[in-house]
Amino acid sequence: MNTFRAAVITTPAGPESIEIVDVAVRHPEDGQVRVAVAAASINPVDLAVSSGLFHAAGLIAGDAAVGLGMDFAGTVVESGAGVDLAPGTRVAGVLTGFDKPTGAYAEEVVVPVDAVAVVPEPLDLVAASTAAINAVAAEQILDLLGEPRPGSDRLLVTGAAGVLGGYLLVLGRRRGWDVTGLARPADEAFVRGLGAAFLDRAPGGWPAVADAAAMQDDALALVRDGGRFVGVMPGRGPAAERGISVGVVDSHADDRLGWLLELAAAGDLPIRVEGTLPLERVADAQRAAAKPGSRGRWVLTP
Repeated sequence: MNTFRAAVITTPAGPESIEIVDVAVRHPEDGQVRVAVAAASINPVDLAVSSGLFHAAGLIAGDAAVGLGMDFAGTVVESGAGVDLAPGTRVAGVLTGFDKPTGAYAEEVVVPVDAVAVVPEPLDLVAASTAAINAVAAEQILDLLGEPRPGSDRLLVTGAAGVLGGYLLVLGRRRGWDVTGLARPADEAFVRGLGAAFLDRAPGGWPAVADAAAMQDDALALVRDGGRFVGVMPGRGPAAERGISVGVVDSHADDRLGWLLELAAAGDLPIRVEGTLPLERVADAQRAAAKPGSRGRWVLTP
């Protein structure tokens, strides 16, 4: 087969504007790997791309087709020079950046080898496809926050019952933070089950806030003077005020992915799959992922 199918956006107008196109197969160059995609998860950032949010913000320029999808898992088909991954090896990986001709919503991808990690045997590929970008982003958010300090070790995580928020609860506690999750009352058992404290309404005065829910200024208002804040909207972070350190995560490939997949395989990171749909139903999958209250990831299975 000399082509593969991929989902792209040319004129962004929501899920209905997604097209499935045939793309010429590309062989890996030195340091790259070609992967047959078994599963690709749908993330909020994908919804933002198809809605035109990043076009409007100037992060995607021009009128060329843009590929959708960042998270994927599958099996190695072909490796370039310098890559020690045999065909058939199960991997998960991340395609970063908003302006790319094809993304993870596709039958195959070609990526740098450092963008993938081997999936441990107990973890199935659908589950693995939901972990990569969110678990890596959680680690990178915690990097931006810095280490907890005596008297400043309380961390509030907004959107704590979401995929990213759940990872932040677990990984923040592993780093020594006294973590509290902000979520809806119905999510209390989930948040407490990850060892975090729970609030459905948060007072101000927090030393640190990780804004997984993208509350932006409303979350910044919860940070005490001189505290720390990290958001999740690249290019759209709230303006710093009151001496608060403000950062925004811009997720990228990270050599901790293999370790994070091992945590997931061991049951130490919460993997939640809401449902699966074939690639040709990508619009339905995005609409399902956009519904309020979704706690897991919808996954495409090309």
